Amino acid sequence: MKAVRLHKFHSTPVIDEVPEPTITGPLDVIVKIGGAGVCRTDLHIIEGQWDAAMGTPLPYILGHENAGWVHAAGPAVTNVAVGDTVILHPTPTCGLCRACRAGDDMHCVASTFPGLSTDGGMAEYLLTSARACVKLDPATRPQDVAALADAGITAYHAVRKAVPLLYPGTTAVVIGAGGLGHIGIQCLAALTATTIVVVDRNPAALKLAEQLGADHAIVADGGHVAAVRELTGGRGADVVLDFVAEQGAEADGWQMTGRAGSYFVIGYGGTVHIPTLDIISTERNIIGNIVGTYNDLAELMSLAQAGKVTLHTCTYPLAAAADALADLDAGRVRGRAILIP
Repeated sequence: MKAVRLHKFHSTPVIDEVPEPTITGPLDVIVKIGGAGVCRTDLHIIEGQWDAAMGTPLPYILGHENAGWVHAAGPAVTNVAVGDTVILHPTPTCGLCRACRAGDDMHCVASTFPGLSTDGGMAEYLLTSARACVKLDPATRPQDVAALADAGITAYHAVRKAVPLLYPGTTAVVIGAGGLGHIGIQCLAALTATTIVVVDRNPAALKLAEQLGADHAIVADGGHVAAVRELTGGRGADVVLDFVAEQGAEADGWQMTGRAGSYFVIGYGGTVHIPTLDIISTERNIIGNIVGTYNDLAELMSLAQAGKVTLHTCTYPLAAAADALADLDAGRVRGRAILIP
């Protein structure tokens, strides 16, 4: 099969011919990929930023946002069958550790992460597990939902945690209306009655944000922190969801967060420098977020299939993976880039 493989860090992935995966365990599932998301994390992987955490086994296949059709299944698989349309939770998990039993799948002590720690889905086929498969309506096109498998549940997971803080009369700021942010805006609109303020450098992204439910759109031109303060009567936001968290956005996000408010860090790449006195004297919270749970993905797919969350995508053939990565890096992708084998 053809696959997008990274051979060394700081180099462009290439299309290789590799063997198809095979069933070796009773709960193994092989999925024929119908859509694989191209994520900014893939750019960080290429730069070697995940190597220390994951021990990335070069060369290997990229791709951690995957959807498609069940191609083969192990003898103990009962939740899906060959031919079913599925979206895949990005981390196959054991189901037995305390984290799994508590529903915190993403903290499973024995999980793998296809596309980061093992071969991923930028290929014709992917080996995963029954526990990772969420069965979809057969009419669903995998290319339309693939990026919900990571970008979607990462955004949904953060919003879901913020929901108790966002009662009517509150304000939530979304920093970045790109691949994750445009999903986060829709989740906020679907799950809360908060006032949604979106901050982005790109006027086109802000226009999309308004179409998706933003009440206010602010251009990040240097005066955006003051603009948020003015919108909130000088108080600052009750919740800030930072989908950028680099190149100064992390400092802006903290300054936009009002007293007793919560700053949710979803993007990454920057560094937060905050005097501890500023934290305790204002009782502001800093909340980290990683990929969501299996239940988060199932709930998000319910919203998606009800038409309340939609992905804005740009599709590329698998052979054009390098072009997709270059376009993402240059900021030419609105929404999410999707590879279609």
